[in-house]
Amino acid sequence: MEKIITGLLVLVAIIHLLPLSGVLGVERLAALYGNSISEPNLEILMRHRAVLFGLLGLFLLYAAFTPSLQWLAIVAGFVSVVSFMVIAWSVGGYNDSIHKVVIADIIAVIALVIAGIINATR
Repeated sequence: MEKIITGLLVLVAIIHLLPLSGVLGVERLAALYGNSISEPNLEILMRHRAVLFGLLGLFLLYAAFTPSLQWLAIVAGFVSVVSFMVIAWSVGGYNDSIHKVVIADIIAVIALVIAGIINATR
């Protein structure tokens, strides 16, 4: 069962690490989210967001192999993906690129719920 939790947390870590490439600049952010970012303040916020996703992704990856941190990682990952989905659904009207992020977050929620259930029963 430990290997299943590890695998699920690695999956969620990868989902969180993918946006890290946005730190490289507006071209990469546009490719990730399907929006041009021409305003410097938005660029700063989005690139910083990429860094924060990278940090969370690295923590999820580390926790995947550190059982004592797995509950914290499951909760942190869950808060991250559920908050994004709630915001996306409440705002609505998002583009295809954001829809792909929502789908990835649905996959992450499923993985985290399964990891949480397994973790709770061991």
